[in-house]
Amino acid sequence: MEGDDCGFHYGDGTNEAQDNDFPAVERSRLQEMLSLLGLETYQMQKLSLQDSLQISFDSMKNWAPQVPKDLPWHFLRKLQALNAEARNTTMVLDMPPDARPAEKENQMEEEMIYWDPAEDIAADDIYSFSELPTPDTPVNPLDLLCALLLSSDSFLQQEIVLKMSLCQFALPLVLPDSENHYHTFLLWALRAVVRTWWSQPPRGLGSLREDSVVLSRAPTFSFVRMDVSSNSKSQLLNAILSPGRRQWDCFWHRDLNLGTNPREIADGLVEISWFFPSGRDDLDVFPEPVAFLNLRGDIGSHWLQFKLLTEISSAVFILTDNISKKEYKLLYSMKESTTKYYFILSPYRGKRNTNLRFLNKLIPVLKIDHSHVLVKVSSTDSESFVRRIRGIVGSVVRSPCRRVSVEDMAHAARKLGLRIDEDCEECQKAKDRMERITRKIKDIDAYRRDELRLQGDPGRKAAQVEREFCQLQWAPDPPEKHRAELRRRFLELRMQQNGQEPTSGVQEFIAGISSPSLGERQYFLRWMEWGLARVGQPRLRQPPETLLTLRPKLSGASDLSEPLWPEPLGVEHFLREMGQFYEAESCLVEAGRLPAGQRRFAHFPGLAVELLLLGLPLELVDGGTLSIPVRWVTGLLKELHIRLDRRSRLVVLSALGIPGTGKSMLLNTMFGLRFATGRICSPRGAFMQLITVAEGFSQDLGCDHILVIDSGGLISGALTSAGDRFELEASLATLLMGLSNVTVVSLAETRDIPPAILHAFLRLEKTGHMPSYQFVYQNLHDMPVPSPKPRERRQLLEPPSDLNRAAAQMEKQGGGFRTLAGLAFCDPERQHVWHVPGLWHGAPPMAAVSLGYSEAIFELKRCLLENIRNGLSNQNKNIQQLIELVRRL
Repeated sequence: MEGDDCGFHYGDGTNEAQDNDFPAVERSRLQEMLSLLGLETYQMQKLSLQDSLQISFDSMKNWAPQVPKDLPWHFLRKLQALNAEARNTTMVLDMPPDARPAEKENQMEEEMIYWDPAEDIAADDIYSFSELPTPDTPVNPLDLLCALLLSSDSFLQQEIVLKMSLCQFALPLVLPDSENHYHTFLLWALRAVVRTWWSQPPRGLGSLREDSVVLSRAPTFSFVRMDVSSNSKSQLLNAILSPGRRQWDCFWHRDLNLGTNPREIADGLVEISWFFPSGRDDLDVFPEPVAFLNLRGDIGSHWLQFKLLTEISSAVFILTDNISKKEYKLLYSMKESTTKYYFILSPYRGKRNTNLRFLNKLIPVLKIDHSHVLVKVSSTDSESFVRRIRGIVGSVVRSPCRRVSVEDMAHAARKLGLRIDEDCEECQKAKDRMERITRKIKDIDAYRRDELRLQGDPGRKAAQVEREFCQLQWAPDPPEKHRAELRRRFLELRMQQNGQEPTSGVQEFIAGISSPSLGERQYFLRWMEWGLARVGQPRLRQPPETLLTLRPKLSGASDLSEPLWPEPLGVEHFLREMGQFYEAESCLVEAGRLPAGQRRFAHFPGLAVELLLLGLPLELVDGGTLSIPVRWVTGLLKELHIRLDRRSRLVVLSALGIPGTGKSMLLNTMFGLRFATGRICSPRGAFMQLITVAEGFSQDLGCDHILVIDSGGLISGALTSAGDRFELEASLATLLMGLSNVTVVSLAETRDIPPAILHAFLRLEKTGHMPSYQFVYQNLHDMPVPSPKPRERRQLLEPPSDLNRAAAQMEKQGGGFRTLAGLAFCDPERQHVWHVPGLWHGAPPMAAVSLGYSEAIFELKRCLLENIRNGLSNQNKNIQQLIELVRRL
C-alpha cells in the first residue's frame, strides 16, 4: 500500500475490492446474509415491484416475523403502508431472550462493546471476527435494507427509496457490495423523490418550490468516522436536522432498537438526507436546502466512498478518537483537496498528546486552523455542541461554497469508477427517446394543440354529441329526426379525426411503449413522467401559507376543487390521443364507413393494457371532456380479459370525494399504488389500477384481481348554479359506484356528503345495486382530532345541509328530505365511518407520515378485504360482466 504521498495510496478508483484487502470471511458474508433472509433466489431474477404488491393472507393481518425469512417481506409491507416502524423490523422469537445460553450472551456482549482503543483495531475489525447471524440473532436494520436493495430490480429499489423518503428516513446513496466487487451509486433509485420547500431569495418575496432531489443543487456536508469514535455520527446528524425541540431519527443509530447489533454487510453504505426550510422561523434550522451524507464504517476501509465525499462536499466532518501515523497518512493524501475539513474529538478516548501532534502536522496540509478542531466535552453539552455545528454549517452555506445535485454527485462517482444504476443500456435508450419527445415542447398549450390534435375541438364536440345522443335514448318519445342529425354530426366528427395521422411526438411515444424489452418500456414510462413534469413545471399562483402543509386549501374558499396550478401535461394525454384514434376508427367500422380489414389502430388497447399490468394508472373517464370513451375502455377490458386468461374474477373498488381530501394518498398507502397526489395539480378524470391477488389466496378471497378506481377531480365541493355541471358530476359518480363492489367516500373536515355523491346514492338505491361502502373522515389539519364515538358517527351522516337537501330535491324525492343515515343500506353502528388522523407528524416539509395515519389506513384495508372475503360486497364480477356494465351505465 505504499505510494508517493507519505506512503499512502488509495488506488485508481476502479473499486476498492480489487485491492484484496477484505478477509476471506468477508467474501461470504453477503451470501450468508441473503441465505439467512431467504433472498438468495433473487440474485439472478430480481424481486419486482409487482411481486411486492400482491394481496395475500398476510395483507389482512398485522403479523410479526417469526423467522429471518419473514423480515424482508415484513419490512416491505410496513414501508408500503408508510409505517415508520418498518425500521424496527425484528423477529418475535418463540424462545425468550433471557433463555439464551449465558455463555453466548456474554460472548456477544464482550465482542460488541469492549475493545482497547489504544490498539490499532477499529470497531469494524472487531465485528468482522464476530459470529455470522443465526436464526435467533436479530439482523441489523441497515443489513436488512442493503440485502433487500441488492435483491430488488431498479423499480422496486425506486419504490423502497420513495417510501423511505415519505417516512423521513435517510436514503441510501451508495450501496456496497463487496461480494461482487462493486459498489452502486443509486441515482435512478432517487429519481422519484420530489420535495416541496419554502424558497426565500435574498431580495423579494418567498415562494414554494418543488423539485426532484436529484436535480436540485444544495450545499453538502459529509460526516465520516476515522478509526474509532465514541461519539455517534448518526445521533449528531439527527440532532442537527431536528427542527425545534423535537428529535428526528432520520439516520439509524446505536441507541435505537437493534442499533447495537453489528453490521455484517452494510459497512461502506453512504446515506443522504436533506434539511428543507418551511418558511417558519421557529422551525428553520437553515435558510435553504442542505444535504447531509453519512458514511457507515471507517474511512480507511472504505476509501473510495470517502474520496467521493471529499469531492462533492462543501465540508467534511471527521469523527475520531485516535489520530496516529496510519490516520495521518490517510489524510495527508488529501492535501490537494479543496474541501473544508473539521475534526470532532472526544477528550476521554484515544491518546491526547499523539492526537495533538498529528493534528498540528495536518493543519497546513489540509489548510485548516484550530477552529476546525471541535471537542465534544460531555453528553451534557449536547445542545450547545449541536448549535456550534449548525453555526459552522450555516457559515459555510452563507459563503461562496460548492453546491451539487445528486446528478453532479453521480458524475463524480462515475469518474472514480463506481457503478451508476442509471447507466444500463435499457435506461439510457429510454431516456434518449423521452428527450426526443420533450425537447420539442416549448409551450404546453401549443404542444397540445399541434401534437395532440384529436383532443381538440373535434374530440370535445364528439363527446358532447355522444352525451346528447345517450340522453336522448332515455327520452319518452325521442324525435327520430333529431337522433339522425346527431348521428350524422357524430360520424362527421369521427371521420375528421380518422383523417388525421399520429404526429411525430405521438409516434415516438407509441414506439417507446411498443419496445420488445419489458425493462425499456418501464424505464420509458418513468422517464416520460419526469420529463413531462419538468418541461411543464407550472408556476404557482398566489401561494397561501397553508400550502406548506402540502395540501391545496384555498383561503376562504369552500370548494377545494380549483387547482392552484394549471393542469400539467402527462403520459395520460398521449394515451388519451391513442384512445381517440381507436374511438374514431371503431365508430367508422361500426357504421360501415370503414372495412374492418383496413383498421390501423386495433392494437392500441393491447399496448395500453401492457402498461396497466406494469402498474401505470389508465384513464377510465376522460379528464378533458369528463366523458367515458366507451369503445376505448371496452377495448382495454377485452384485452385485459385475454391477458389474464383464466384469472379474470374482479372486485372493483372505487374512491370518490372532492379534491384535497386525500383519497389518492389513501389508496396509494393502502395498496402501494401510483395515483397522482396533490402536491401539484392532479390530473382530472378517473384512473384505474390493477392489483393481483396471490394464487394461494384468490380462492379464499373470491377474486383474482382488484381493480381500483380513483375519481381524480371529478366531483366539486359545492352545488353549482349550472345544472348541467351538477348533472354531469352526479352521472359520473353514479357510473363509478355502479361499476363498483366497494366504494370509499373521502370526506374532509365538513360533515357534508358531496351533493353529486349523495345524488348517486339515491339513484342507485332505486336500482337495487348498492356497493359496499365506507365513509372516511380525514383530518386535514396538523392537530390531532379524537376519533368519533358511535353516536358522533351517526351525526356525521344525519344533519341535513342545504347542499344535500338541494341534491335530494333534484332527485324529486317525495315526502321531504331523507338523510343518508335514513337510507336502507346505511347502518352507522356497523363501522361504515372511519376517522383517519392527519397525514403528517409535525410540520412539512420535514414531517414524516404519522404512525396514526398509517395504522388507521391498515385497519381500513383489513376491513375492506374482510368484507370482500365474507361476501359483504356485491357479487364479484368477471371482466365480461364489467364490460357489459360499462356499456349499460
